[in-house]
Amino acid sequence: MNNRALKLSVPLIAIAAVAYLIFSPSKYVGYAPDQPIPFNHKIHAGDNKIDCKYCHTGVETSAHATVPSTSTCMNCHSMVAKDKPLIIKLAKSYNENKPIEWIKVHDMPDHVQFNHSRHISRGVDCSQCHGNVAEMVKVKQVASLNMGYCVDCHRENNAPTDCSTCHR
Repeated sequence: MNNRALKLSVPLIAIAAVAYLIFSPSKYVGYAPDQPIPFNHKIHAGDNKIDCKYCHTGVETSAHATVPSTSTCMNCHSMVAKDKPLIIKLAKSYNENKPIEWIKVHDMPDHVQFNHSRHISRGVDCSQCHGNVAEMVKVKQVASLNMGYCVDCHRENNAPTDCSTCHR
């Protein structure tokens, strides 16, 4: 390959890669893995109106929303539905100090630095990215969460769109 062809092809490949990242549909939309204990968000967040922040305690102060520990679950389930088989499994995990190994549903690539607390402090509602979890029996990914999705949201809300906002 001659130098001229190389000089033309490298930028074209780079542009194509960036376009793919921005406009590609996510293969994860609809992703809803089976959890070790089926957790019904509709009952908890919907019917019982438990705020997301009660269980996901780090969401206001951390980059990560945090997955609730079994002790958070046992705050209620030491008294509520304690005789149901799945709650017995939960209590066993709690009593043996063995955390439940939940499967992550919403995951960003390693090169993206997403910070939940920044979004929550600016009034972004959880449902904007996660959908109406209060109506989900089984949580699934509803938004692509690809680069284009995030950039569009930032533009609509006059948030920064320079690369260093999300990429480090």
